[in-house]
Amino acid sequence: MSASTAQRSSTGVLATGSYVPEAEMTNAELAERFDVTEEWIVRKTRMLTRRYAAPHEATSDMAINAARAALAQAGIEPEQLDYLIVATTTPDSQVPPVATLTQSALGARNAACFDINIGCSAFVHALTVAQALMAARPGAHALVIGADTWSRFTDPMDRSTAVLLGDAAGAVVLGPVPAPYGILGHDLLGHGDDAPLLVIKGGGTRHPATHETVDEGAHTLRMNGRGVIEFVMTHVPPSIKEVLGTCGVAQEDVRHLVPHQANGALLGQLAEAAGLGGATLHTTLERYGNSGAASIPVTLDHAHRAGELGDGDLVVLSGFGGGMAVGTALLRWYAGGGR
Repeated sequence: MSASTAQRSSTGVLATGSYVPEAEMTNAELAERFDVTEEWIVRKTRMLTRRYAAPHEATSDMAINAARAALAQAGIEPEQLDYLIVATTTPDSQVPPVATLTQSALGARNAACFDINIGCSAFVHALTVAQALMAARPGAHALVIGADTWSRFTDPMDRSTAVLLGDAAGAVVLGPVPAPYGILGHDLLGHGDDAPLLVIKGGGTRHPATHETVDEGAHTLRMNGRGVIEFVMTHVPPSIKEVLGTCGVAQEDVRHLVPHQANGALLGQLAEAAGLGGATLHTTLERYGNSGAASIPVTLDHAHRAGELGDGDLVVLSGFGGGMAVGTALLRWYAGGGR
């Protein structure tokens, strides 16, 4: 599904926020565990450390912290929110949703709230869903959060996932912005035939939790790394080009690319394949690893707070991952949103 909202959009990012746990998992620890060198990990992933949630922290705790940072920057009270959407694949529990836990903690009593689970592309999906809802309610405000606690769903002895995944949360406040700013267009794509590339087998209705599923490690993520790379390089560059073409934007006019922080060795190839080699490629994976649905809003928050996003700059957000799915959004950055 592709859509352009360049002419009618008046919804944009007013503020950003993020939260990362304190505990670090270093390459030195992983290198010893897997009998590889630190240099090998850096060469394969570009990652130096990743953050793990403390034993008392769950996904909602991180989401709440990121939300508070974004609301404070926006100068928006929780009661002013019309929508609260959390993008996550790692909720605190099956019920209730992380969004309702976050709503309660913030006091966002007037907000409709729900979770979106579509892997690491979920934040871009949530962003575009919020925009569509807000189009029917002029003047509305939404809080969109990406939060994942992947350390709880990673097999510590599975090198393909343990060297990549970490925990974090990022948030944005959406609201009215003057034309021509805001979310200009998006492209959301599902590729269910490729779903076996990323799987957590246990814990659902097909394989409910039992002693056997726990003993088998069925509650941790299993990934076909080569298949995921092929999926990304096949489907993500066309999605980016589709959005730019629909919005009438030349590739050379894009100033910033904020992708899902899957793997640093992959992202440079992705930028070139999408024709965005001249754009600034923003990364935080060196410090935080791959934090799933949180990685795009965390990276966006770091770029914003560092003053790297100029007023009117064109920004591409590119999400991809479990499902399998792709989500691309094009924004014209509005620098007048946060206080």
